[in-house]
Amino acid sequence: MEFGWTDDQRQLSQAAAEFARKELNADLAALDHLARFPYKAWLRCAEFGVQGLPIPEALGGQGADLVTTALVLESLGYGCRDNGLLFAINAHLWCCTVPIWKFGDDRQRHKYLPSLCDGSMIGLEAMTEAGSGSDAFAVSTAATRDGDHYVLNGSKVFITNAPVADVFIVLATAADKGSTADLCAFIVERGTPGLIASQPFGTLGLRTSPLGEITFSDCRVPASALLGGPGAGMTVFSTTVDWERSFILASALGTMRRQLEESVEYARTHRRFGHPIGKNQSVANRIVDMRVRLDAARLLLYHVAWLKDRGRRTMLESAIVKLFLSEAFVESSVAAFETLGAQAYIAGSAAERNLRDSLASRIYSGTSDIQRLLIGRLLGL
Repeated sequence: MEFGWTDDQRQLSQAAAEFARKELNADLAALDHLARFPYKAWLRCAEFGVQGLPIPEALGGQGADLVTTALVLESLGYGCRDNGLLFAINAHLWCCTVPIWKFGDDRQRHKYLPSLCDGSMIGLEAMTEAGSGSDAFAVSTAATRDGDHYVLNGSKVFITNAPVADVFIVLATAADKGSTADLCAFIVERGTPGLIASQPFGTLGLRTSPLGEITFSDCRVPASALLGGPGAGMTVFSTTVDWERSFILASALGTMRRQLEESVEYARTHRRFGHPIGKNQSVANRIVDMRVRLDAARLLLYHVAWLKDRGRRTMLESAIVKLFLSEAFVESSVAAFETLGAQAYIAGSAAERNLRDSLASRIYSGTSDIQRLLIGRLLGL
């Protein structure tokens, strides 16, 4: 594995951080307070090429390798303080754009990918249900064949981008509940009769990333909307979640880097009892642990990207990076919060917002408990 960056990669990384710093932080406190999706910033990211980073140029993307993609996402997280925006982009990219790229037929790819890459369409994947969560065998949304159409009935909950999305990848079963043999994935467009997306839920963190519920009531979709063909839903889902776990926290790595730098600066300059607080071993040790977590998380992220660039199977590695990075993000957010003290406790401060935003990382894309369970099984336990 090569750890050096090319000149082009370094320049792209610097450009991404500078772009994010200048373009993506306007009115963040107000947007977070009001829980509004930053659509202008979304479009600016699309102009920079973020939403289509790994997608081939012929399909509207940038054609970047995955190591470079991860580097750009980290740099965006370093420059952009809106964790919700970056999470919405990552969910759009890994959970909707990539599966259409990997499993769509030529018609589906050319119909959807250019618009998903240029930001004019927002995408999502709808898997989670009130009674299923990480349990794909418990999916109850039903797909009933009716001639050259399927009729969808059921509901999905806690779906990122649901209130604003234009393209929905929906997992539904054409068999009895309790089997994944006939789990199907459908591409469904907003405006399809019988599809209803809720207003955004109120959330603790990631407030600029809209979360909601989707219901399907006799929602008719053509058989041509099947992604990957009949019964391919489990393959689509398991492949998608592997990509998602690998990269959805890449931007959080940049946030952790910024948290470390700000904590070091504060500990060096903030004085108590006649000396900088960083001279206190308890403070210094906390910041040292932030650096160790950052370096370890970076190695895990770029290792899985390097493996994927070479076509390797990464089910184990993606679960490891998701588990470690999510836990590290929370722990470093707590450490930064404790280092900055009272000023971090003020609502709307960066440290307060980062702490709230980080907590969801232990839940989405499979909880930390699920990742540990999966890793144990893959180790033969």
